[in-house]
Amino acid sequence: MQTLDQYNFAGKRAVVRVDFNVPLDKDFRITDDTRIRAATPTIRKILADGGSVVLLSHLGRPKGGPEDKYSLRHIQSRLSEEYGAPVKFSGDVLGDEAAQMAAGLQPGEVLLLDNVRFYPQEEAGDEAFAQRLSQLGDVYVNDAFGTAHRRHASTAVIAQSFTPENRVAGYLLHGELANAQRVLTSPEHPFTAIMGGAKISDKIMIIEQLLDKVDNLLIGGGMAYTFAKAQGGEIGSSLLEADKLGLALSLIQKAKDKGVNLVLPVDSLIANRFANDADVDVASNHHIPATWMGLDIGPESRELFAGIIRQSKTILWNGPMGVFEMSNFAAGTQFVAQAIADATANGAFSLIGGGDSAAAVNQMGYTEQVSYISTGGGALLEYMEGKELPGVAALEGR
Repeated sequence: MQTLDQYNFAGKRAVVRVDFNVPLDKDFRITDDTRIRAATPTIRKILADGGSVVLLSHLGRPKGGPEDKYSLRHIQSRLSEEYGAPVKFSGDVLGDEAAQMAAGLQPGEVLLLDNVRFYPQEEAGDEAFAQRLSQLGDVYVNDAFGTAHRRHASTAVIAQSFTPENRVAGYLLHGELANAQRVLTSPEHPFTAIMGGAKISDKIMIIEQLLDKVDNLLIGGGMAYTFAKAQGGEIGSSLLEADKLGLALSLIQKAKDKGVNLVLPVDSLIANRFANDADVDVASNHHIPATWMGLDIGPESRELFAGIIRQSKTILWNGPMGVFEMSNFAAGTQFVAQAIADATANGAFSLIGGGDSAAAVNQMGYTEQVSYISTGGGALLEYMEGKELPGVAALEGR
């Protein structure tokens, strides 16, 4: 796979697929610009070479055509600030305006096109649509790791319209793959994976993959209650996948058979309703009262998890320990983040696996205290599950 440092963009117009699917508030202000900043080194390299850039991205999930709330025009000024020069904007992707503005770009200039998902052909992976997009430039750069697991027109199909020597992996995409490979193929031990989130069914494939690699597997979040129920515990009204009780027991047995230390929470912070101002108590994970629900790991579990994490040399974290969006149920997630920061300071390599875990680390101020934060939750999970990512395969000519 060709990387940016192997390509000279002088006099070239690069069509760059980025992932600028950033959160906006009700006034269309960006609330987290991580994804914008993550792509900046790629853009700057192209411009420094003497190339120009046509940016393609999606934003949100528009249905049936253009919607102003999903227009990329809302991020135009932020990009101009990021690149230190005005970024041009076309509210069009396929029409004459986009084509003329792209053709008129001078070296060092950047053009942002509007949301590619305003066209249903994008998510359908339409070849004719992809071919039209390819005409906007001379070289294709994919730096959108967060969508690399989708076979969409601008993330995979478009590469077919460029010769192999004009398909390039951006710094972000290449870095994501390199860091994932480090964890998968050459981890230093002890290797600890921390899996959180709501459902076992969302994480089953990666858990099974990790059981062949890790020394410790810590399970938190809503899925922990399905494990507790499977072991005969009383979990009140906590989150439960009733049809996954057998699966939970089989994972416990597989871990035992493979010599993996699978650790479940022993206690929970419980609430009488799903609200930040609910009544709160602490209970054993196997003895939660009937009308109460577990919303975070408890004090004993925090210490248990943190002790294992601090002794680790490789750490993979995907999924929060509780409903961290509510301040009263964020302590477990923060405890884990702090333990990972401590381990990293002592020489461990820590990979934060995108999605809610990345959001928590950023919000809690640990961004600079971990080794790498992935920008692609779903893409990273699929890559670690051993699945082929269409966006990567396209760059490699597959």
